[in-house]
Amino acid sequence: MAEENANISKKIIYPGSGSELEFTPGSKATFHFKTFALSKDKERKEIDCSKKLGQPFELLIGKQFKLVVWEELVRTMRVGEISEFIVNSLLVESYPFVSKNLRDHAAQQRGHDHAHDHNHEKQGKHHCSMAAFQDQGTGYKDLDELVKDKPDLVFQIHLEKFEKSGEYEKEAWQMDEKEKLAVLPKYKEEGNQLYKEKKYAEAAQKYSEALGCLEQLCLREKPKDEAWNELNKKKLPFLLNYAQCKLVLGEYYEVIRHTTTVLDTIDPTNVKALYRRAKAHVGCWDPKEARDDFQQVMELDKNLIKSVKKELEILDKQEKEHNEEYKEKLKGFFLDT
Repeated sequence: MAEENANISKKIIYPGSGSELEFTPGSKATFHFKTFALSKDKERKEIDCSKKLGQPFELLIGKQFKLVVWEELVRTMRVGEISEFIVNSLLVESYPFVSKNLRDHAAQQRGHDHAHDHNHEKQGKHHCSMAAFQDQGTGYKDLDELVKDKPDLVFQIHLEKFEKSGEYEKEAWQMDEKEKLAVLPKYKEEGNQLYKEKKYAEAAQKYSEALGCLEQLCLREKPKDEAWNELNKKKLPFLLNYAQCKLVLGEYYEVIRHTTTVLDTIDPTNVKALYRRAKAHVGCWDPKEARDDFQQVMELDKNLIKSVKKELEILDKQEKEHNEEYKEKLKGFFLDT
């Protein structure tokens, strides 16, 4: 079966099942795709394959994704359907940008950023423009050719799943302002439960998601205004809990970074932040900084003096052992006279 209009032609390779889908704003379509560049003599060259990139694509309906035509294509499909679309070049000028982001994200997921990677963000969010690409290039030869030649593109799409808004758990970037605020207690509760279960990395992820929501909300406000200050204060428990998880995991520089954020931007006398940063300084072997923070803790909370003194005794012992070990190593560097 084939359908055509002036700019898009569709050929159904395998029909889907069920009734026609209701593509309301916030719905999510999950699909695998292949992309081909179509030459003037109708030869095809494969550009991308989502399975090779490592995961299907998730398209949120009504969220103004950069490649608008994909929403138009998916709207004509049913779950399980595999179809091929030939799309006029005028409708896919943004595809090189989309492809670059998907490739960069996949490379990061595999643990090796592309050599020419720019800061990439979630699908549909961007800083660069096609004009910038023409001046600087994408970092991918085949995508630079697409920018230059502007061929028609062929998309083979397999619609695997369709979920209405409310049927799936949204990520922070998918939520509106009210949803971001409403989900914060849930992230905190889930993080706390995971921490109790000693699943520290998973707990840290929950706190990180909450911080992501708050960061995005802060971007809407003018720094230091009342609304911004209120949102910034909401970060406090998440920053402290995240730092505690990272402390247990031995990721000391992360602890220092997040506790310093607390002390610099929210509460310069926060005892928990000072104590955790002191412990992290010990872990990074920065005794002076550790002592400075421990000293402030004792000055701010007399109830912790006994505990801090024990920490300082341990630090003194470690420093003595460290110095003796260092002196022993130095002996071999000097010749006898």
